[in-house]
Amino acid sequence: MRYVTALALVACLLFPLSAFGAGAHDDLNCVECHSIHEAKDEIIFAVPGNTVDKNPETGLPFSGVTALCLGCHQTAEKGGQDILPIDAHMSHPYGLDTVNPKVARVPDKLLREGKFECVSCHDPHPSNPNYKYLRVDTDGGSNMQVFCAVCHPRKADPSVTATPPEIFDSMNEAM
Repeated sequence: MRYVTALALVACLLFPLSAFGAGAHDDLNCVECHSIHEAKDEIIFAVPGNTVDKNPETGLPFSGVTALCLGCHQTAEKGGQDILPIDAHMSHPYGLDTVNPKVARVPDKLLREGKFECVSCHDPHPSNPNYKYLRVDTDGGSNMQVFCAVCHPRKADPSVTATPPEIFDSMNEAM
């Protein structure tokens, strides 16, 4: 029981509540983020990515999908719109070119072009029924250990890793 309590405490420290928007995207439609005719990026983003906020790992602005997410989910002074802003120094890492295999074993299907992005953990599309748009069902947030165990299986209770969870993916229509 101490192990589960310790793991829950670590999860709370790594995943600040502000990083998890509760259904905020449900009120949006596709063109809030995407535009075919006025695309700002190769992924038909309708809004330009955040070029102000800097990745603490590299000192450079975030790029790709993470930059798009931070266009909304960052403070105004860091180039965002103050919508549930997150802090790269206080949250789980994101926008990483590589993941240290001693720390995590991220399944390839969670990486975006080999990078660990916001969408490695979250699928922000309204079709995602999971808690806080996580890519794994955590039973409404009551079983976060299932989510953490996807990349950190050695730190999880063996009963959690016995059956790998289904990973939600609305971003690859070919699947």
